[in-house]
Amino acid sequence: MKTALIAGATGLVGRSLIDQLLAADEYARVISVGRRRLALEHPKLRQEEVDFAALEGAGADLTCDDAYCCLGTTIRQAGTRDKFRAVDHGAVLALAWAVRRRGAQRFFVVTGMGADPHARDFRHRVKGETEQALQVLDFATLAIFRPSFLRGARTRPRAGDRLRAALLWLAEPLMFGSLRKHRAIRAEVIARAMLRTSFGEGARGTLVYPSDEIEDLGGFE
Repeated sequence: MKTALIAGATGLVGRSLIDQLLAADEYARVISVGRRRLALEHPKLRQEEVDFAALEGAGADLTCDDAYCCLGTTIRQAGTRDKFRAVDHGAVLALAWAVRRRGAQRFFVVTGMGADPHARDFRHRVKGETEQALQVLDFATLAIFRPSFLRGARTRPRAGDRLRAALLWLAEPLMFGSLRKHRAIRAEVIARAMLRTSFGEGARGTLVYPSDEIEDLGGFE
């Protein structure tokens, strides 16, 4: 049986994904990697407290078959652009390098709609650079998920989120065809899509899922 590793299990997508991983028959063991322990107990769960800036020297158990990365922040939460990059680029790549060195074959990562290494927007550019850097690590499967605006109960509500969610809800009936990928998407749908993409051998190479495809994959229970 396989081992899954998840980073970012305290976030909106990660909280849903870890529950689904623990319930999945495909995994005999789940390792949660983070800066602090989760208030969660399960016979399949092992928790590793780490500093992502010094991951290689941490001595943590990072051996896994599949790694799921839900790390991410905002510039407002991080405080500065440099601190934002340290999470959305530095921590993600540190995790990817560490698990690849320990034999992980598949890496599933949440970035965001608009990710592009040449984007003018700083956040989109950082996420695009992260995607680009991950592709050189030679995972058998690199699955990139680019969701639109996330819906769900955040532990730290962001300013303007309620207004944005309301506007998207009003506009949603008009968002079809090429605009469908801009619809807000529930965190549990993204988590379900990530897990379903891992079932069986799955496709190989670099796979990119825009928000509408994520909805198609994870939108039904």
